[in-house]
Amino acid sequence: MEETQVVYYTFEDWEIGLIVLTTIVITAFLVALLVKKRDREKLEYMLDAFEDGEYNFMFKDNTKFNKALNRIKWLLERKRQQNEQKSWEKLIRVLTHEIMNTVSPIASLSEALSKQISRPEEEKKTNIQAGLETISSSSKDLIRFVESYRELAGVARPIMKALMLDLLINKAIELTSEQCSEAGVECSYTPKTDDILIYADESQISRIFINLIKNAIQANARHIDITAEIDDNEYTIIRVSNDGAPISPESQEQIFIPFFTTKQDGSGIGLSLSRQIMCAHNGALDLTCSDAKKTEFTLIFK
Repeated sequence: MEETQVVYYTFEDWEIGLIVLTTIVITAFLVALLVKKRDREKLEYMLDAFEDGEYNFMFKDNTKFNKALNRIKWLLERKRQQNEQKSWEKLIRVLTHEIMNTVSPIASLSEALSKQISRPEEEKKTNIQAGLETISSSSKDLIRFVESYRELAGVARPIMKALMLDLLINKAIELTSEQCSEAGVECSYTPKTDDILIYADESQISRIFINLIKNAIQANARHIDITAEIDDNEYTIIRVSNDGAPISPESQEQIFIPFFTTKQDGSGIGLSLSRQIMCAHNGALDLTCSDAKKTEFTLIFK
């Protein structure tokens, strides 16, 4: 019977080193993939939080990437608070201006009327009647102002449903056709993507389009062009442009502030209300251009 010979293989040092090095490289690669995935998930979480207006989060692991994310979050939160503070300051200035303009005449007239008691009957009657008419007019202005504020502060929660954008915009154009015709304005809609569907509140979004069209008419526009498309991020982008008088640089910074207006008979809530509606739809409304060539507002539905 032959004896079985067992042969033992002995690794050379360079072979052992190669195996160890290969193991380290593979492990490092797998760890890098895992870390990359976790970092991507953290970044996506942070972006989702920002879209929802949530800033109350903090990444606890003491890594460079987490520190960078926390710093970005802190910078954005500080900027948001600064913008919010500026908006409140501007709003308070506007509210104070409107209220004082209405209340001051009432107060002074009331004092003046109280002095009419000692005047001759005919003169007293005429002065009191004129004063009461002014007080009545000022009171009605104040009531309209308060009603506008209540409307701005009480925007209803949008009732969402699937809407064909073409039908929605064409309906808004039809509803404003009489004003356009009287002012000699041509309003057109050009879809750059076919059959665009949005999920929105029909009456609220229609109100935005109608407001933008009426604003263009009041700016003495001759052409109002509306376009819509779906971009690479699957966002619906709608642009409403006109060739009317441009908005001054000073006003561009304030047009979305409640009650700010450059019109004598304007309420100053149209654009502010429109932006509030878009925010409720998780979208955005911005003035993207206003110069001698055109004024353009952009709506974004995500």
